Amino acid sequence: MITAAAASLPRLFGADYSVYVRIVRLALAEKGIAYELVPVDVFAPAGLPAWYLERHPFGRIPAFEHSDIRLFETAAITRYIDEAYSGPALQPAAPLQRALMNQIIGILDAYAYRTMVWDIYVERVSKPKEGGTSDEETIRAAIPIAKICLDVLSDLKLEGAWLLGDQLTLCDLHAAPIFAYFVQASEGRRMLSDHPALSAWWENVSALPSFIATAPTS
Repeated sequence: MITAAAASLPRLFGADYSVYVRIVRLALAEKGIAYELVPVDVFAPAGLPAWYLERHPFGRIPAFEHSDIRLFETAAITRYIDEAYSGPALQPAAPLQRALMNQIIGILDAYAYRTMVWDIYVERVSKPKEGGTSDEETIRAAIPIAKICLDVLSDLKLEGAWLLGDQLTLCDLHAAPIFAYFVQASEGRRMLSDHPALSAWWENVSALPSFIATAPTS
């Protein structure tokens, strides 16, 4: 088990605006692990630096490095962080609850992220902020999918403060950065208000010190 006071700091490559970089940052913070965030902007005009492709051959963020360990893909990184480092467990011990955690993460990746962040937040909030025009058809098409995501997450949520009850787990940390963008859109706030248990979860997760500390700087 690696302690938080290991000789060399882990390095996380990515940008703080990224949902998936923030997921890893939340896991590191909840485990009490100091780390270095190495800026890599996938939207930079000059493109990705050539050296980064050695760490992520598909040119996505994040990537992770500690001593001779190199990983990419968020789910692999967060599971490694939880299992390799000391600190509070971020995965349930019971097989069924662990399966539910992985199911929720799969739903977030496959259905919620694109719909709630790109098709709703980016179109309704980010584009107008940058002087562009929202694509209303994209938003209209996304709303039914977002509703299904919220319905399913509400159905899967167990009684308690977190998605799986009383234990904060990786699925909470996976969902939180997605919801952080989603609720900035009026549609997102309106849809979330129809789900009292998820709304209470959002109040809890958005108040975590780790969540506040990892807020994007821009």
